Amino acid sequence: MSTLHVPPGRAGRLRLRHSLHVAERGADLLEQKLRILRAEHQRLQQAEEATAHVWQKRVKEAETWLVRGLLLSGEGALEAAAEALDRTDVAAHWTSFMGARYPEGVSCTVPTRPPTIAAPANTALVHAEAAYRDAVRAAAEHAAAAAAVRIIDAEVLSTRQRVRALQRHWIPNLREALARTDLALEESEHEDAVRRRWASSVRREEGPRSR
Repeated sequence: MSTLHVPPGRAGRLRLRHSLHVAERGADLLEQKLRILRAEHQRLQQAEEATAHVWQKRVKEAETWLVRGLLLSGEGALEAAAEALDRTDVAAHWTSFMGARYPEGVSCTVPTRPPTIAAPANTALVHAEAAYRDAVRAAAEHAAAAAAVRIIDAEVLSTRQRVRALQRHWIPNLREALARTDLALEESEHEDAVRRRWASSVRREEGPRSR
């Protein structure tokens, strides 16, 4: 308890009692927070698994069309089709939950082929292009879901560590210090009572002698 500065006497006892009450109340609140965070973490894990499944499905569909397109027209047709496409823009939408800020969704703008640009060399590549747009959107949604899980998981870990620090170290140390202070005060009060009784008996003995 080297970090605990307790004044002597009753003032120290009052301070320790207050600190213990605050620590116990804090531990209770953190345990409640931990239960809520764990429930949210489980919900987000389910969302992550669902988005991963959709993403994998979209990628598989896109790859199937791509292979067909390559077999029909070769890699040159793929390179020509890709040159006309612009980059994808992704923006995350953030929310706060129990002190943690995490993405709850994304806006994904996948460019479409301008009407002035020639279509891919075959229908399979046209389907592949559309399928990859869907796969990119699914990937962005999965990335946001996975990030949310990581952030809440870190918050769960941090909260659990704080609860353990209070329950296993801080609260027991406060209780021990309070017990020592109570004992010291009881001994001090007992010694004071003994001294008062002794002084009283001395005065009674000296009274008759003085007469």
